[in-house]
Amino acid sequence: RLGILIVRHLKRLERVVLGYLEVCDGPEEEARLGILETLQCTVEHAWPRMPCRVPVLLKALLKMIWDVHTDQGSTPEPVKAALLQGAAECLILLDRCSGGQVKALLEGVYSSCEENRVRECIRKVRENT
Repeated sequence: RLGILIVRHLKRLERVVLGYLEVCDGPEEEARLGILETLQCTVEHAWPRMPCRVPVLLKALLKMIWDVHTDQGSTPEPVKAALLQGAAECLILLDRCSGGQVKALLEGVYSSCEENRVRECIRKVRENT
């Protein structure tokens, strides 16, 4: 709703996003899915201010991807797929607004990762940017 005016609140919003990405909120993962949508909208509207936030957001998104991949809890597969897709979309948007910075940082992760689900998510980002 705020559009470009969201830049006034980026510092506080970043802390909120990071907090929600860290915590699993049950089998339906409604909070994480919602925060990924919020992050996508924020990047779309405040893209000029996002390149400096790439390292922090990239780390949080990769950690969330790993957590979702290794989750042995009651989270259904469609929810896990939606979380991974949302994270990939956020990474793609971050890469576009940072001039390829995310893609460059993901090269080392992709080459050293052996988990197919995580590699697939990173591959989507590498191909769509």
